[in-house]
Amino acid sequence: MRYLLTALLLVTTVSTQAKEVAFTFDDAPRKATGYFDGPTRAKTLLQELEEHKVGTVAFFANTSDLSGEKLQRLHTYGNAGHIIANHSHTHPNFNQTSLQDYIDDVAEADKILGTFPTFRKWFRFPYLREGDTPAKRDGMRQYLQQNGYTNAYITLNNYDWHIEVLFQEAVTKGIAVDLEKLRRFYVDTLIAGIEYYDQMAVQHMGRSPKHVLLLHEMDITALFVGDLADALRQRGWDIISPVEAYTDDLASYRTPSVMKYNAGRIGEIAYDKGQKSGLWHETLNEDYLRELFKTEVLTADTAEKF
Repeated sequence: MRYLLTALLLVTTVSTQAKEVAFTFDDAPRKATGYFDGPTRAKTLLQELEEHKVGTVAFFANTSDLSGEKLQRLHTYGNAGHIIANHSHTHPNFNQTSLQDYIDDVAEADKILGTFPTFRKWFRFPYLREGDTPAKRDGMRQYLQQNGYTNAYITLNNYDWHIEVLFQEAVTKGIAVDLEKLRRFYVDTLIAGIEYYDQMAVQHMGRSPKHVLLLHEMDITALFVGDLADALRQRGWDIISPVEAYTDDLASYRTPSVMKYNAGRIGEIAYDKGQKSGLWHETLNEDYLRELFKTEVLTADTAEKF
C-alpha cells in the first residue's frame, strides 16, 4: 500500500507540473517594411519553426488589407501546413464597437479566410477584449456558438509586439542592434512572463494546463522563435500543437465576470477566484520594456540616441 500511495503521489506531481505550450501568432500578415520585407520574414519564420521542430502553429489573420504580398505570405504559411484562423477583418476594439458592427467585422473575415485549405473556425478576440457589457459578451458567445466557432483564448500573455516596436525604432534611427543581445532580451522577457502565468495557473487551478502562447507575426519572432522553443524545452516544457492545446478543460471555461481588459484565460480564472491585482506581469509594461531594452540591448552611447 505504501508503494501504491507513493506511485499515486508521483503521478499527481507529474500531472500537476507537466508543462505544455502551443505557439500561436496574431495579426498575420503584419506590415513588413523594416528589418525584413514580407517574403524574407515568412521564409525566416518558417525555417525557424522547422529547424527547431516547433510543429504546427496557428496564424490568426486580419483581412482588411489582405492582397498582394500580404495575401501571398498568408498562403505561404498555410501551404506549409500551418493553421489559418480568424482575428477579425479590421482588428476592432470591442470596447469601442457595437455588438452588431463587431459581428459584421468577424463575418467579413470569415468569408475571406474560409477559402484557405488549412482554415479553422477559431476566433481570437483583438486585444483579447471579449465584451465590456454582459450584452456584448453574451452576444459574441452566442454568435461564435451558432456559427461553429471556437473562442481561441490564450493563457500566456506578453508584450512581444512592443519589443518589436523598440527594435524597429532602433532600425529606423540607424542604431546598430546587437542581435545576440536582442535574442537574450527577447527570450528572457518571454520566459519570465510564461513562468509567471504558469505559476498563476497552478495557484488557482492546481495544475499546469495545456497552454496557448500569444505571439505575433513579426521580424523578432522570425529571428528568435526557435531560440524561445529551445529555451522552453531546456526548462522542461513540451511544444504541442494548438489543436491539442484546445482539448484542455480550459476550453469550456466561461467567466461570469465582465472584464473590460482581459489578460487571458488564466487571468480570467485568477480574477474569478478573487485575485484583483497582478493579472499583468511586469513585462507587460511598455515603459518597463523600453528601459530594459536600453540597458540590456543597446550600449550606453546608442541608448542616448534612442
